[in-house]
Amino acid sequence: MTNAGDAGNNRIFLFALSTCIWCKKLKALLDSLGVKYEFVFVDLLEGAEREKTIKELLKHNPSKSFPTLLVGPHAVVGYQEDKVRELLAKCPRR
Repeated sequence: MTNAGDAGNNRIFLFALSTCIWCKKLKALLDSLGVKYEFVFVDLLEGAEREKTIKELLKHNPSKSFPTLLVGPHAVVGYQEDKVRELLAKCPRR
């Protein structure tokens, strides 16, 4: 996993679960929009890497729910297509 904490203002990072339908839909939306992003399937991580990733997720989403999308300094929790599109429109890195 790449460290989500070293985000710049226009970094796009997705915390997801491999079995989550909403995570899959959000990945499909980002792909269809041609967005460059990084992601991690948290449920596939183990040990220290998983703990580190969850600790980072909790900084942005204390409820630890999925998907959680970081667009620069903003976090979108759950599948919120309108909010994602709005934030991406303001983000220079696409």
